Amino acid sequence: MTAAQKLLGALVLAGLLIAIGAGGAWKIQGWRYGKQLADLAQQHQGDLSAISNAASAQQQAEQAKRLALEQRLATADKAHHQELTNAQNDQARLRDRLATADLRLSVLVDAADTARCSNVPAPAAAVGLVHGATRARLDPAHAQRIVGITDDGDRGLIALQACQAYVRELGR
Repeated sequence: MTAAQKLLGALVLAGLLIAIGAGGAWKIQGWRYGKQLADLAQQHQGDLSAISNAASAQQQAEQAKRLALEQRLATADKAHHQELTNAQNDQARLRDRLATADLRLSVLVDAADTARCSNVPAPAAAVGLVHGATRARLDPAHAQRIVGITDDGDRGLIALQACQAYVRELGR
């Protein structure tokens, strides 16, 4: 073998060793990067899981708040309905008592102003059971209208209180 052949053989052998070394280094580097990528993927999956759990917990907390608000509003609505029913029943009883003459509405009369109250009879002598200022009895139909007006006012006040309670509950 000549020196040139020996040199060529050494170069080929060196090239083979370099190629084998480079291939091995490439393979080892691939394993290391693969492990790093797997670790990153696992960490990313853990982060996604933590975010998902936090979102789920927040959603459950919001649902619990909403349910509590709905329960408070239902309780307030029930109380409002009961209060309205009681007021309507009281007004109906009052109208019934006025209709049966069990109850009479009267107004105070200014006894000194006889010019405006000429149709009101003069008070009887101090023989009656009622002591105090002079009073005039209202016509039952007028009394019924007055009770109707106060009934509407009571309903309006109850509705206003219910609206205010609703807004207070929503503001919490």
